[in-house]
Amino acid sequence: MIARIWKGHTKLEHLEEYTDFMKARAIPDYSKTDGFIKLTFLKRTDENHAYFNLITFWENMEVIRNFAGQDYEKAKYYPEDKDYLLDFPKKVTHYEVFAD
Repeated sequence: MIARIWKGHTKLEHLEEYTDFMKARAIPDYSKTDGFIKLTFLKRTDENHAYFNLITFWENMEVIRNFAGQDYEKAKYYPEDKDYLLDFPKKVTHYEVFAD
């Protein structure tokens, strides 16, 4: 199993709206992909910003390529992300899961 980790952040005022967007758009998109196992979506805040870590779990790297494309380390964004995110990290990180 492979974990794919993405990080992003928004202004604090966009916390709930971005959370709702991710639940309505991104999570169903991941979930319908063959070979997707599960995800964990984390959020935290400080005085000005909301920070997100999205950890998705996949059967193998081939499944991730089917989802993300041949450049599987490239982060995947939705057009609506430009309305919320303050930056757009270009890469995600992958880890082999050896215990669950």
